[in-house]
Amino acid sequence: MKKLVIYLMAEPETPELARAAVDGGADIVELGFPFSDPLADGPVIRRAAERALSRGMRTRECLDVLRQTHELVPGTPLIPMTYSSLLEAYGWERFADDVQTAGGSSMIVADLPVDVRPETRRVQLVAPTSTDERIALAGANTDGWLYLVTVTGTTGARGEVSSALPSLVERARRLVSVPLYAGFGISTPEHARSVAELADGIVVGSRALQVAEEGPDALREYVASLRSALDTVAVVA
Repeated sequence: MKKLVIYLMAEPETPELARAAVDGGADIVELGFPFSDPLADGPVIRRAAERALSRGMRTRECLDVLRQTHELVPGTPLIPMTYSSLLEAYGWERFADDVQTAGGSSMIVADLPVDVRPETRRVQLVAPTSTDERIALAGANTDGWLYLVTVTGTTGARGEVSSALPSLVERARRLVSVPLYAGFGISTPEHARSVAELADGIVVGSRALQVAEEGPDALREYVASLRSALDTVAVVA
């Protein structure tokens, strides 16, 4: 089965939204820990981060949201996604320990190169601009799956799937042995289906955040549409 990862920003409503996403068919939930200068994020996620920060969501509050979410969806992997400055301020080992205690299964640190702090267990990211050497290194050090950033640029819903994805998947298949999940720019069931023809899973962020603003029912329905699209794609052993 192709995997579906849904990104949500950590806010007071997030545990219920995460439960709706899981009910709709999400396999993994990413929880954005807001940061004031999110270089990899487009306008939708930036606005969500600014709103979360304005509501007082800091690291401790985000960890509490993670804990509450874990209590609602105990069998679902939860992966905080943030930036290295937050971990630097909070303490690298302390953050990793507190994430695990709160129910997190891993983490993503968007701006942390693979060869920096290799002791920090995390899902690694690669992009179309990554060299074969970096892709191989990321694949060897990633936690469970490799995140393929499908575009050179920031997150955000787009009209078409990136034309750079097929060659990135081909290179990654040749260089690594872990599952490949593709994200950035995926927003519709049609996108989900076409990307899943190539990758082992998809990550949906910006569009999921937009739908989440309409409430849990809308998010559940949207995620279910993505799940249905993925389930039409055959898994090749």
